[in-house]
Order: sequence, then structure tokens, then C-alpha cells
Amino acid sequence: MSETYLSIKNWAEDDRPREKLLQKGRQSLSDAELIAILIASGSKNESAVQLSQRILSAYQNNLNALAQLSINDLKKFKGIGEAKAITIIAALELGRRRKDAEMPQQPTIQSSKEAYELIAPKLIDLPHEEFWIVLLNRRNKLLKAECISRGGVAGTVADVRIILKTAVAHLASSMILAHNHPSGNLRPSNEDKNLTQKIQQASLLVDIKVVDHLIIGHDGYYSFADEGLL
Repeated sequence: MSETYLSIKNWAEDDRPREKLLQKGRQSLSDAELIAILIASGSKNESAVQLSQRILSAYQNNLNALAQLSINDLKKFKGIGEAKAITIIAALELGRRRKDAEMPQQPTIQSSKEAYELIAPKLIDLPHEEFWIVLLNRRNKLLKAECISRGGVAGTVADVRIILKTAVAHLASSMILAHNHPSGNLRPSNEDKNLTQKIQQASLLVDIKVVDHLIIGHDGYYSFADEGLL
């Protein structure tokens, strides 16, 4: 073993687990390489990857079987001490909990009313203006609702660059704009109309559609889409 052992530090950079994850993504790593990142080092005659391969091989490369091992079971492998065994068990337990956890069902937004019901609790009764975006996927399911800016009683500044950056970062297919009028007046100002048009035109360049712009008041809302302004 000592004659063929080559430290990971001497491997080609593309083959080192950590560098490989950074350059090619986590999906490119084998189970052994992922475990090697967890344990960080092997033994005198064995790299972390080789040690991980040996552990997996002992259990027919079955992660479910590996997850059933105790700390003492793992410590039987030369190069695995208590700290490394705990790290492996903790990582596998996180994986189990993730699998067991129920993914929250994200709502589907199909109308201005549904959009209003989603965003209104964040904006009603505020003494200042806020500008929000509601990001949707291709099936109109909610990806994220995020505040872009906060201002004063008379208005707030919505930066188109920040809006597009946020939408692109979440891989949105469409979005709904929303802001409140603390005065309660639901009619859009010329500034509201100009901003909507500006965002709409800019979004088309990155293939994201602005499907509505809501103005939220104390007891209702105004929809650009419903009023034929989009």
C-alpha cells in the first residue's frame, strides 16, 4: 500500500474532492469523495478517498447500510477515530432528516386576488412605502417574495438592476411587482406607470415576464393587469 499511496495534495487539482466540488459542482463527486471531504484526511498509507472507498466497499457501497453503523463500528476502520466517525454519522443523519422532512407546498399565483392575498399582509398599514417583487416559476408557483426597497410616506426608489439581479438569481420565469400607498389612494401615479414600463422592458431582455403590478391600500388594491396596463 505504501508504495502506491499518493497523497491527495499530489493529485491533479481537478481530481481533488474539494477543488472538484468548487469547479464542477457537488453532483460530480462520488460517494467516496463526499465522505473524504467530511473526514478530511486518511491514514499514513491511505488517502481520505481510498479510506472512504474501503469503508463503502465493506458495505456494498450502500449508504443506507452505512447510516446504520455506530461510532464503534466506524472506528474499526484504520484511520477513523471518534471525531471522524461522529462527523460521518452526523452527515448521514442530516441526509435522513432531509429525506423525511416534508417540502412546504408553495402556492400557485393565478390571479391578482391571489397575489394580493399573498403580499397584502406585508404591506397593509405600513406608515411608509415599500416595493416588493413576487417571483414565480413556469407553473406560476411562488419562488420567493422579497422587499426591494423601503422609503418614506411619499415614495420609495426601486432599482431596476436589483430587481433583475434578484429575479435572475432565483431563476424566475415571471414576477409580480407590488408596492403600497400609505395614503390609501389606489390610483397609480405617472411615476408608478413609468417605473412599471421600465421594469417590464428590462425584464424582457432576460426572458422574465412582468405579469402584474399591484398597488396596495388600506382596504383594497389596484392591479395593472386587471386594468389593461400590462
